[in-house]
Amino acid sequence: MAANGFRFSSYWVSPFVVSALGLAVILALPAVSQKRETVAKPLSEKDRKKKEAKLRKELETPFKKWLNEDVGYIITDEERKAFKVLNTDEEREQFIEQFWLRRDPSPDTQENEYKEEHYRRIAYSNERFASGIPGWRTDRGRIYIAYGPPDEIDSHPSGGSYNRPQAEGGGTTSTYPFEDWRYRYIEGLGNDINIEFVDTTMSGEYRMTMDPSEKDALLYVPGAGLTQAEELGLSDKSARFSRTDGTHLGNGVAGSLPVSYGEFERLNQFAKLQSPPPIKFKDLEAVVSTRITYNILPMLVRVDYVRVTESSVLANITVQFENHDLQFQAKDGVQKSVVNLFGRVSTMTRRPVTTFEKPLEINAPNDMLQKYAQQRSIYQQSVPLSPGRYRLNIVAKDTVAGNMNNYEVALDVPHFEEERLASSSLILADTIEKLPTRSIGGGMFSIGDTKVRPRVGEKFARGEKMGIYLQVYNFTPDEKTHKPSGSIDYEIVKAGTTEKVLEFSEDLSRIPNSSSSQVTVEKLLPLQSLAAGNYTLRVKAVDRNANQNVLQQSNFSVAETLEGRARQ
Repeated sequence: MAANGFRFSSYWVSPFVVSALGLAVILALPAVSQKRETVAKPLSEKDRKKKEAKLRKELETPFKKWLNEDVGYIITDEERKAFKVLNTDEEREQFIEQFWLRRDPSPDTQENEYKEEHYRRIAYSNERFASGIPGWRTDRGRIYIAYGPPDEIDSHPSGGSYNRPQAEGGGTTSTYPFEDWRYRYIEGLGNDINIEFVDTTMSGEYRMTMDPSEKDALLYVPGAGLTQAEELGLSDKSARFSRTDGTHLGNGVAGSLPVSYGEFERLNQFAKLQSPPPIKFKDLEAVVSTRITYNILPMLVRVDYVRVTESSVLANITVQFENHDLQFQAKDGVQKSVVNLFGRVSTMTRRPVTTFEKPLEINAPNDMLQKYAQQRSIYQQSVPLSPGRYRLNIVAKDTVAGNMNNYEVALDVPHFEEERLASSSLILADTIEKLPTRSIGGGMFSIGDTKVRPRVGEKFARGEKMGIYLQVYNFTPDEKTHKPSGSIDYEIVKAGTTEKVLEFSEDLSRIPNSSSSQVTVEKLLPLQSLAAGNYTLRVKAVDRNANQNVLQQSNFSVAETLEGRARQ
């Protein structure tokens, strides 16, 4: 703008000229008809519905984005269907609030760790995997958001020379950029899940593939990138294109492929990675997911931990029912009761780690129903876990009576350090016995070559023997004898007092098969000398060479008599 005027490009124009031009424009406009209607015509029913639908569509936009983008990979089909029939924004907002609340690992706090982790994964995917499209829409983004970071990544961002494994035919070739993701476990798929992503367009967009040969950049180049069998003249490269399993793999010297490379195995994995895992007892899974708690069917649960390796622990989950709490029904000439069990171990952010399902059946002859009703039914599931904190949900349903129970507890899986004295859980058992050779390592209650059936509830009768089972790890060996030196000390005191009713010690040299890596305590303690009441058992392992000790203790009760006996 110039003083007292306007400048258009390089020309200066007087304000008087502008005014004159404006007046000319106004005078040139056609006269407005004096008969113009000032009242709008009423909308027809069709136009009104069309306008309402358009307005509803505009208002639904944020919610559709939430449904299709924010939670598109984690919302169940049932939840998606329920959301689509909601009519008001208030209903949708309440649904979203409940959606996140159902997945909140700690609903008593302001933070929702699951929601925060979910949006962190989306942000990471957008930052890490974007390639012309948002990262969350890529195949890598989808898998990362749904299953979290893989346990291992083998990345080849530039492709190049590649030595094929024997399963892919061996030999050397050149590849497009690709990544192999490995998950130790994915629910519904199992252990050791490998997923391959290939960037055949060299644009940064890696696509999930079912064909391990898709990354081979020399696949269509005659005489290049040969397999071992092709180099030896045992096969021709053209044979790769006549395969019927959906791949262009070359035959290796050995010929056959691993089971995981099978056509149906690859199709099954590809489909399940993009759909929710199947659940046998869907009603019980719904109870876990919606966090509804039932306290109708009495149930006792205990979890014991036994070391497998430094990075793997066996969690033995034991569930017990009193038969008189179950409903029996006459069927096929016997009285039958069935309890369906569904269990899920998940991370604290509700990411599933493993599930187990089991129908617990009790068949009682008609004339022995009363005797069976006085017994207990017990079931155990062993779950290998890495050290860390998890969440355990167990839902039980009496299929005859319809009664249910939803049990939830945190699992603190211990980390057993290599050079520090440590121990398994102290297990008080009603059965400790050596297994037949053919049964070692299989079946419920099996720990190594020993059957250890815990007494859930830790209640014993004076006429019984109480089993004591404990594993102690990492004794320091003597420099000369290479053997451990120490003791296992036992102490029983009356609960709530310091009065000792039993105390004795056992040298490690007297315990069979003792070694510096592991000492196993297996004892049956008669209880006749103990009066009825509540007690505490303390078992302390002492390592004299390292001047270390570890203490485990457990409460138990003794009664004159107990009704019933355990039945697995």
